[in-house]
Amino acid sequence: MPTDFLPSRHGFAFPNSWPSQPGVVLQIPGGGNLGIGNAARGLCGGMVFAALDYWHARAEPPGARPAAGTPPYQFIVRRLIDSWHIPSGVLRYYRWMNLPDGDVRLGRPPTLRRGLSSRTIQQHWPRVRASIDAGRPAALGVVTMHSRRPGLLGHNHQVLAYGYEVSCSEVSVAVYDPNSGPDDGVRISFSTTAPELPTRFAHNIGIGWPVRGFFLTGYSPSTPPGGA
Repeated sequence: MPTDFLPSRHGFAFPNSWPSQPGVVLQIPGGGNLGIGNAARGLCGGMVFAALDYWHARAEPPGARPAAGTPPYQFIVRRLIDSWHIPSGVLRYYRWMNLPDGDVRLGRPPTLRRGLSSRTIQQHWPRVRASIDAGRPAALGVVTMHSRRPGLLGHNHQVLAYGYEVSCSEVSVAVYDPNSGPDDGVRISFSTTAPELPTRFAHNIGIGWPVRGFFLTGYSPSTPPGGA
């Protein structure tokens, strides 16, 4: 069941590929600027939130990659920071990176520790489905890494779920993936048969890592440049 969002119509016409330049430029008291981050590492969360903002505003997103310093570029960067929900959102990615794929019992007496599969399928997928059923695309945080290294946080990803198909226990979620550009054929697929066990999340997202799970990201609309 889809919303009326389509990557080919409402996503950005260009992929998440940016020249090497500071993601954020801060003015230093007394003069000068300080660059933080590198756009070449990607602005996926900003593109997801901004595309959804343009959709809510019923305005067309830029057809060409905006140059650094322009209002559309600054808007995408600002929405990237919003998508991180600092500090709680970043901590969630890190916590999920350190969870097992399947449920495990630890300690004496043993206590159940939910893995990424059951958290995704039993907790977050129903919320994503309900949002889509209500006509609202859902921003997703996609966890790819299994590591205690904070430096790998940037290998996780963000996409926008706008539709789905269910056949018995098989689910296929249609997503706008900024790395893939305006491609309507990107999917995350999984089975709901045994969520307590490690689940394979098949995908054709434009990343070089497996998908271990995903969660619903909090989103509130913001007015894009020219979208008032």
